[in-house]
Amino acid sequence: MSKALSAIESVESPYQEWTNEDLFMAYRYEKDTEAFNELVKRHERPLFSYLRRRLADAGLAEDVFQETFINIIRKADQFQDDKKFSSWMYTIATNLATDCQRKNKHHKKNASLDVRRSGVTEGDGTLKDLIIGTEPDGYHHLNEAEQRAWVNAQIEELSDSLREAISLVYFQGLKYREAADILDIPVGTVKSRLHAAILELREKWEIQFGLLKGAA
Repeated sequence: MSKALSAIESVESPYQEWTNEDLFMAYRYEKDTEAFNELVKRHERPLFSYLRRRLADAGLAEDVFQETFINIIRKADQFQDDKKFSSWMYTIATNLATDCQRKNKHHKKNASLDVRRSGVTEGDGTLKDLIIGTEPDGYHHLNEAEQRAWVNAQIEELSDSLREAISLVYFQGLKYREAADILDIPVGTVKSRLHAAILELREKWEIQFGLLKGAA
């Protein structure tokens, strides 16, 4: 029965053994539209999910998703053969999403304080834990919503490289490898940027509210 099912699947998906790069090259050099359709089908769910998390709006995500593949078609000749197709695709999608956010500032997405990551600083924890700490200090008199607003306001003041790393890992909840592929940098560089960003934010928190604690 399993062999029969495998035979059916092979008929339904003649490209299932092809890599993303194989599919794209078939479209680029041979104008194989079926290969391109397979690429779209293969990446439809993860790419749309990524864009929806980034833009926090299904309609905008759908628009950027469509525009991403339009740009892939238009820029097919610019693809470098030694690059991963998925990295190139996510770079295009990320740039388009950034442009979309600039045009639709009211759709801006706040960072999640609850995403837990390990291996970024000397301790593991959520973004809130890493910046503010886990002890119940009442000196700053900020509730959860106010803490969230403070964190997001400070993230906007980070450099582009640090803010992008925070955005991908803590806004969109991507894994380090996924963020590294999109930014086309090593995983270690993603972690070092997150480390630098968190230390900078923690220092700002201590400067602003640690003085209040010392005076209390």
